[in-house]
Amino acid sequence: MHIIHTITELRSWRQQAKRVALVPTMGNLHEGHLSLVRTARAHADAVVVSIFVNRIQFGAGEDFDQYPRTLEQDVKKLAAAGVDVVFAPVESELYPNGIQNYFVEPPVIQNELCGRSRPGHFRGVATVVTKLFNIVQPDVACFGKKDYQQLVVIKGMVQDLNMNVEIIPVGIERAKTGLALSSRNSYLTDTERAQAAQLSEQLQVMAKAIAQGNRDFAVLENSAATYLQQHGWQVDYIEVRQAQMLTKAQNSDTNLVIVAAAILGTTRLIDNIEVHLSN
Repeated sequence: MHIIHTITELRSWRQQAKRVALVPTMGNLHEGHLSLVRTARAHADAVVVSIFVNRIQFGAGEDFDQYPRTLEQDVKKLAAAGVDVVFAPVESELYPNGIQNYFVEPPVIQNELCGRSRPGHFRGVATVVTKLFNIVQPDVACFGKKDYQQLVVIKGMVQDLNMNVEIIPVGIERAKTGLALSSRNSYLTDTERAQAAQLSEQLQVMAKAIAQGNRDFAVLENSAATYLQQHGWQVDYIEVRQAQMLTKAQNSDTNLVIVAAAILGTTRLIDNIEVHLSN
């Protein structure tokens, strides 16, 4: 496995590779990331995993400085998973001017859901992913469904900007309790980790009700939010959306996703569950 820190070296390696899959990450890898790697391996001759904590997707007061940086452990996991290249640039390599003057600006969806409380986040994500696509020139790129809004933004960006890369969504990896795996789960105390499954449990309750014919989405959303608030959570949002574009769900929609973000203790967790209905 090659560990590459510069764009020049990465581009030199890319000239020798055939079909390449990219898995963009910010490190602190867990089984969810490794499931992306396994999917990538099935779709390409070589797999590149990028590890870069991207400053421009963090807002004021967010955890950029505290975000876990575990490169040595990550490299060992990726070597065991059969990754071909780890691209781990320093910040000055991706942002040589110290700042980013040109950005990729997503549409209005960037200001909804997570975007309401994280202004500029999806602009930062879209910009760094574009940079990584330009550097790596992957044939395919794998993104987890856990960050569902991010997935929708990236898929839309690739389509609108005619990028020659196939986006492959990968399902959520969960702990036995149902908690969606996330790098930020390391912030949870043992007590909070046990309680954190309440978020996925409420999404499952909503999904079951919808599958059984309940279309009063507002009531379902309010019921789940109330339950979590009564159990010590600060709820950012719980909403039923149309799955493809994340527009507001209509009663006639058959492909839905329930998306949620809530804070337990000091840790902000996100989760979602898809609901596919027959006509």
